[in-house]
Amino acid sequence: MKYLLLTPPLTQLNTPYPATAVLKGFLESRGIEVSQGDLGIELVDRIYSRATLAQLFGPAPDPWQQQTLNCVDVVMRFLRGQDNTVAPRLANFSLLPEGPRFRNLADMEWAFGTSGTEDKARYLATLFIEDVADYIREHIDSHFDLIRYAESIANFAPAFDEIEQELHKPLTAIDRLMLDLLEAHIAGSCPDIISFSIPFPGCLYGALRCGQYVKEHYPDIKINFGGGFPNTEWRQLSDPRIFDYCHYITLDDGEIPLLHLATQEPLVRTFVRNEEGRVEWIDNKEESPFLNETAPSFEGLPLEKYISLAEMTNPMHRLWSNGRWNKLMMAHGCYWHKCAFCDTSLDYIGRFAAPSATTVVDNMERVACQTGCTGFHFVDEALPPKLLREVSEEILRRGDIFTWWGNIRFEKAYTQELCDLMADAGCVAVSGGLEVASDRLLKLINKGVTISQTVDACRHFKKSGIMVHTYLMYGFPTETLQESVNALEVVRRMFDEGIVQSAFWHRYAMTCHSPSGLHPEQYGAKRTNLKPHPFCNNEVDWMPVANAGADQPQFDYDIDAVGDALRFATYNYMNEIGLDMPLKRWFTIKIPKPTI
Repeated sequence: MKYLLLTPPLTQLNTPYPATAVLKGFLESRGIEVSQGDLGIELVDRIYSRATLAQLFGPAPDPWQQQTLNCVDVVMRFLRGQDNTVAPRLANFSLLPEGPRFRNLADMEWAFGTSGTEDKARYLATLFIEDVADYIREHIDSHFDLIRYAESIANFAPAFDEIEQELHKPLTAIDRLMLDLLEAHIAGSCPDIISFSIPFPGCLYGALRCGQYVKEHYPDIKINFGGGFPNTEWRQLSDPRIFDYCHYITLDDGEIPLLHLATQEPLVRTFVRNEEGRVEWIDNKEESPFLNETAPSFEGLPLEKYISLAEMTNPMHRLWSNGRWNKLMMAHGCYWHKCAFCDTSLDYIGRFAAPSATTVVDNMERVACQTGCTGFHFVDEALPPKLLREVSEEILRRGDIFTWWGNIRFEKAYTQELCDLMADAGCVAVSGGLEVASDRLLKLINKGVTISQTVDACRHFKKSGIMVHTYLMYGFPTETLQESVNALEVVRRMFDEGIVQSAFWHRYAMTCHSPSGLHPEQYGAKRTNLKPHPFCNNEVDWMPVANAGADQPQFDYDIDAVGDALRFATYNYMNEIGLDMPLKRWFTIKIPKPTI
């Protein structure tokens, strides 16, 4: 059996999403022939070329289109790190056409100083890339976006109807480009099975279009869907129409389910459409161990095509889009797995397993040799402090030079001594959830940390030279308006002290896999929809227990306006603006709308 593992459009553009590399490493260790590809970066690489844009623009380009055609190839070479000599021209505004995203630019000297030419050039080149994406979305394919594809139809999709309607429409120009790339992969690898990893809603449409094409043109090839989106959304799947686009849907870690597909052993944790035409779940109770003895294999991925963007001037925030970081998992699951808002009932969070530090560093060395890159982004749910210490000591013992960052929990284990050790071993940044920034609510959600512990940890990271990003949440059941205001004050003080460099607020979503979704009454809430939807089931509707049975909103204040104020204030804090402004001003100011 030959496998072709593909990531459909679109995920990150600066580095490969790790799922196919992890699966390829494992399956090849079991003697299975595997090819892989990233249709997302390949699609962007194809679109952002003079030849393709000339076709999309048509025979009579306007001045903006012509200037775009003239410079797109050199801009892409710059963003790939293949031609840094063009940076001064990009930075002095003499090369790029200035579309809508160039309006109201911040003071560039303030943002980059007088010597940050390459950073400034990357930021302006990113605006140019986004301007072209806006044009494609407005004039050619309404689904297109740089890091997602038709995400709006996959988000909150209780039924399959709307998505299927889109799939019955004629192919767009972008669809055809994607399918040309798919065809090239099939011709080059002659697979028996194609498995699409679908990590996010913005990858679903691409996977379905590809599955539709394969079923029509290659009826002997079997198609599998897996990844983060099916894992969270399709665990209660009942609509069989999805199997018009695939043959199997595998859940949880994919190693054992895909191995059984290839060796024709009994299926494990797999959905199929049975002979009666109904969705059938086949489990067989075989657990996926944490298979960390085989390093990921990046062979076959076009590493030279990934581009480093700079969507913001904030240095911590830019780590997600700038630099080709090797994504690696240190440990499986979360060692805490108790937070009320988190999908702790799912295997990828609830089952914690950690390897030895020796294994982790062995894998880092192997991957660095494969990719020629010594930077690592650990994608763990939360890096375990004990293992972090051991890995840092092992890196230093071997004399390896790595640069790395990852997600943590802000807890008392992060002493000054441990933070210094991590920095010496190459850690440059951490991200972690302060969440509701209220001790009452932190206790309610069973976060296991306090604001004081978080502040102490962040101070230690700052002193060690490690940047900090924090995730924040608003709208948890029983949260008051005053608590949201107080949370912003906590965040303001942390920015003012310089112990966080970046932050992001998201609105709480109750999911059916979390403690708050499974037992909402324990958190002052009541679910209002208990019957599973036929297609996607993850986020659920709820209301406060006090309002149960009444047609009442979830909050007695404008939660959307509060969210806008929190995000706008924090965006300014990240740019060192408004730290002395009274908090109430953020909740009364008119939020400016995007210029596009």
